[in-house]
Amino acid sequence: MRTPLHEVHEHLGASFTDFAGWSMPVRYSSELAEHRAVREAAGLFDLSHMGEIELTGPGSADALDYAFVGKLSAVKPGRARYTMMCDDGGGVLDDLVVYRLEPERFLVVANAGNADVVLAELTARARGFDTTVTDRGAETALIAVQGPASAGIVGAVTGADLASLRYYASTPATVDGQRVLLARTGYTGEDGFELYVPAEHAEAVWLLLTDAGEGSGLLPAGLACRDTLRLEAGMPLYGNELSADESPFAAGLGRIVKFDKDGDFVGRAALEKRREPERVLAGLKGSGRRAPRHGYQVLSDGEPVGVVTSGALSPTLGYPIAMAYLPPALAEPGTALAADIRGRTEPVEVVSLPFYQRRP
Repeated sequence: MRTPLHEVHEHLGASFTDFAGWSMPVRYSSELAEHRAVREAAGLFDLSHMGEIELTGPGSADALDYAFVGKLSAVKPGRARYTMMCDDGGGVLDDLVVYRLEPERFLVVANAGNADVVLAELTARARGFDTTVTDRGAETALIAVQGPASAGIVGAVTGADLASLRYYASTPATVDGQRVLLARTGYTGEDGFELYVPAEHAEAVWLLLTDAGEGSGLLPAGLACRDTLRLEAGMPLYGNELSADESPFAAGLGRIVKFDKDGDFVGRAALEKRREPERVLAGLKGSGRRAPRHGYQVLSDGEPVGVVTSGALSPTLGYPIAMAYLPPALAEPGTALAADIRGRTEPVEVVSLPFYQRRP
């Protein structure tokens, strides 16, 4: 599948990769330059492979409270919340962002690889509630501008009052006369914005943002740097840190499970029993130049104690970083462990997440 911006990416000379069946730009020139642009200026991302699902009707809030682990009925119009969809056993089916656009209208944004699963589950779980579930994915493009210069760039094309737009908030806006949903959200650890755009206007919006970012250091950015950015920010990736085998508690995100909300929700009984996981997600810091990668073993006194879920040489920090599931007793910051990197043992130290935090 191709996004509405595929021809733009081809014109820019992007290299492509398959991601969940989508042909997506992995880099345009240098993933290191794109990573640094986001940390120091701004990056422009095409995220149109994500899934958008709309719920409308008086029962929408209650349906979402039942379908997800969070209390979405408590989200005020104009705000957004990070949450998860779990199965009956408490395993994570997807992590998502839910926007409350109006009192009885919500937008659920699912990961590309899980969009079909989320749509099917949400449709099934919403039965019995007074709500209508609509797949908006095909008609919606998602463009993100991330980085310290993003407010100036987005402000120039939308004219929106960005000073009053808080983190995890959204507002209707216009770009060149076209209505968009403008959200102050992202997946890079930087201040930034995401624009939900009618698919037929995606190219025009992309080009306007590109023009607005000229002189500000804006670069088009691909999935390769998006992965190192989110890893530095300690953000989990579905398929690496999150899966149906893991619970929100094991991933260190038990705070988003709201047992105190009214009524039952899918996975409640199982999650009550999974509050004390046998292994937890931890950060690892290396000292050399070789980074532990996904699937590599973590060792304690030469014995395997965990598996790396994500790892890279951090472009911002200059040393190897990784995340891994470990027994709680070995997940305390300061614990000295090792990683098996292609048969060679390299020392690593457990550190607190995130690895990187932007300056306020």
